[in-house]
Amino acid sequence: MRWPMRLVRGLFGVLLALIILFEEWGWVPLQRALAWVGRLPGLRWLEGRIQTLPPYAALVLFLAPTLLLLPVKLLALWAIGQGQVVLGTLIILGAKVVGTAIVARLFTLTRPALLQLAWFAHWHARWISWKEALLAQVRVSWPWRFGRMMKTRLRRAWQRTRARWKLD
Repeated sequence: MRWPMRLVRGLFGVLLALIILFEEWGWVPLQRALAWVGRLPGLRWLEGRIQTLPPYAALVLFLAPTLLLLPVKLLALWAIGQGQVVLGTLIILGAKVVGTAIVARLFTLTRPALLQLAWFAHWHARWISWKEALLAQVRVSWPWRFGRMMKTRLRRAWQRTRARWKLD
């Protein structure tokens, strides 16, 4: 009974690592994109109001995208059930990207208020510690190092190609 549990825990760990890596990869660029959108006059005012929310109002606002995207994800599952696997998958992926962008921006705006809640600050610190330990393990893994090496080689090849095109 031990090896099946190890297998399940290992698969769960890999799945969780992939989710965390997506969040890690997507969080900063998506948050920056929404910050750029947030510079528009009406949205700038809205972001200013969000930053002044008290802690529990900030918590409700921070959790709202999760609840608001639930019907979209249910629609995607319905589409998959109707045989529209590609459409359903695209809806789920789109909801994940949009949801991550919104949550990243909202977290940036509400973080000071959220960290005023003792229980949130406690669990946030534990989450960050756990996530950093997991990312440290992933970053020393062979697939991660290989991917970084390939990314560096592709970037250099692209830079050389662009440099050649500019000289002609």
